[in-house]
Parts: sequence; structure tokens; C-alpha cells
Amino acid sequence: MTAASVADRVREHIVDMCAGPEGGHLGGSLSLVEILTTLYFGVLRLDPESPAAADRDILILSKGHGALALYAVLAERGFIPVSELATFGQPGSRLMGHPGRAVPGVEMPTGALGHGLALGNGFALAARDRRCFVVLGDGELQEGSVWEAAMAASSLGLDNLMAVVDRNGLQLGGETEATMALEPLADRWRAFGWAVREVDGHDPGELRAAFLATEPGQPVVVLAHTVKGSGLPFIQGRPESHFARLSERQHARALAVLRARQRRGSP
Repeated sequence: MTAASVADRVREHIVDMCAGPEGGHLGGSLSLVEILTTLYFGVLRLDPESPAAADRDILILSKGHGALALYAVLAERGFIPVSELATFGQPGSRLMGHPGRAVPGVEMPTGALGHGLALGNGFALAARDRRCFVVLGDGELQEGSVWEAAMAASSLGLDNLMAVVDRNGLQLGGETEATMALEPLADRWRAFGWAVREVDGHDPGELRAAFLATEPGQPVVVLAHTVKGSGLPFIQGRPESHFARLSERQHARALAVLRARQRRGSP
């Protein structure tokens, strides 16, 4: 099983869920695919048979609207049945628009943006012998609570904590830089006492190397440069991909594009 083949299946699952009656956060889930597949299939210490094991690593999806990507990866990793993905958004389903703890492998409910990094601080403080990863959206960095948590993490020397920023440059209202400028983003994190790694967020090799890197006495942030809607050229880089309810025709088109991409072996 290769990272690329897992990512391909995850993208198809995301598209399928967005074709359901509720629709879903399509663009920001697709930009997360390589980040989450690399973590779950090559970095995190965890066991789907024992998701609450005391020695497990922790992952918090602070950008909770990326839940479709998380559900698809958890299914491929064996935490939930793949067949359960078809229940997304339906009455009684565990798979809601934002992740909740009823889903095996989900540590905390998230989606009220700006709180995930503070939660990560708590997990990292509670057990220094395991690593904690917090995946944030770049628009989320406009929340002041993120920077309060960042300052606390460096002050506490949480070198078992890693923040991963899905830097796709877009948020619900448009470009992040037009909404509230984040650049120079790497320098901002360094000013708050973090070690910084910048990578191509769709390159599993670059991601894995960055995720495995640690800095003694210092938390690390990985700025993963991604494309919103990655994998579907007709929606890539478009703010309106943020949430989509795909029609039957759009669903078929998206799957055709993804399968053609797989045949070409495109990254």
C-alpha cells in the first residue's frame, strides 16, 4: 500500500460524501489529504484496535471543518468501517459535519476555530513521552487564541508538540491575505519561539521528514503549502470550493477526473 494509493482513495471518499444530501467542506478537506495520510500511515504511533491506548500519539484536527478528510483517513486506517462513510451527515450517524468523540480516533470535538492548539498544549503537558500533532487551517491563525497558545507552548518548552498549518491561502471569504494578512508567517511563528519547517503539503516525502523532525526544548510548526481543492482542477484554488453539495453530474465528473489522475500517476 503506497501513500499515493491511500491518498487516491481518500479523495474519492471525500467526493462521495460531498455528493450526499448534506454536502460538505470539499476544498479544505482535499487540501488536507497528504497531510493526514502521511501522519496516519507513516508517523503517528497508534493502534486502531486500541484507539485509547495510554502510549498513543495524539492528533487534533483543529480545523474541524476538514472532518471529511479525517473520517476518510480513519476509515482507511481501520478505525471505522469504510462502509460507514456513506452515513455522513445523516440522522443518527457518528459522522457529523465536525468531528466528535463518538468517532474512534477522535480525541476532542473541534470546529470552533482557534481552540485546537490550546488543547494540544494540554495533551503535550499531560504526557511528555508521546507526541501531539495539531492540524490548523491558515485562516484559523487570525484567531488571537492561537497565538496565546503558541506563546504558552514555547514558554513551557513543549518539544513533543507539533503544529501543522494547512497553508492553502484561502478561507470562506476569499484569500487569507486579503482578509487579514498572515505573512511573513514563518517569521511570526519564530517570534513566538517555535522552530519552523516549510514544505510542499502535497509531497508525502517532504511531509514525513518534517513530521519526524524535533527540536530539543522547542515546539515545531510545519507550514504545509497546499492547494484548496487539490486533485480537482475545476475547483482548485477557488474560494467557492469551501463547501459543496455535488449534483449527480458533478459527482460523476469529479470521480472521472480523480480516476484519470490515478491512471496518469499524477501527484
